Amino acid sequence: MSAETRTRPAEAPRKEAQGGPPPGVLAVVFTGLFLAGLVLSTVLAGGEPFPSPFGGTGATAEIVAWFRAHSDAVRISGALQFAASVPLAVYAATVSARLHRLGVRAPGATIALAGGLLAAGFLALCGLVSWTLSRTEVLELPSLVRALQYLAFGTGGPGHVVTLGLLVAGIAVPGLLAGLLPRALAVTGLVLAAVAELSTLTLLFDGAALLLPLARFTCLGWLIAAGFLLPRRRTRKEH
Repeated sequence: MSAETRTRPAEAPRKEAQGGPPPGVLAVVFTGLFLAGLVLSTVLAGGEPFPSPFGGTGATAEIVAWFRAHSDAVRISGALQFAASVPLAVYAATVSARLHRLGVRAPGATIALAGGLLAAGFLALCGLVSWTLSRTEVLELPSLVRALQYLAFGTGGPGHVVTLGLLVAGIAVPGLLAGLLPRALAVTGLVLAAVAELSTLTLLFDGAALLLPLARFTCLGWLIAAGFLLPRRRTRKEH
């Protein structure tokens, strides 16, 4: 008994240390890198926004000319998007582990992990495709530029946003049912997740692309708030 008594206090700090980095800080870093890519690329492009992929075949010459003129902006945007995918993946893993540690046995924790890893993967792929679009050799082939532009939009647009919604839903559902998050925040997360899933319609209707920035930026803010408010351990009121 005396040996067990001496061992148990030493194990407690070790379990506490396995909590991982604070998810709220990870969300801030992820959001900061993502926004830095948008701001810096816009500044380098002289305030000209990235061309829309929905311009039709007649706009190919203008789109290719834009990428040729602003290759540095595209390169930096792609690099920072790729960098942002790393803290997002760590966020998903950390939050999923914390939900499990808080006693969540429903699929929510696994959905959060799967959604977060998919969102990070799509964002990383978008960043790499954007970087490819900054290469001189690629810009000599207009048809390839258009194909890569569509791929960058698909992965960084609906691909990333829809799966980001899964991450939000995976946190919001157990956060609501188990009382781990303030009720208003959890319900808001469910609404935002629904909007993110609806952005799938962008693949069918060009006009639905308006849902992408709406879902993206609100979900980013929600993930920051949830990351700071999700408790490390359950209290009696949460049981």
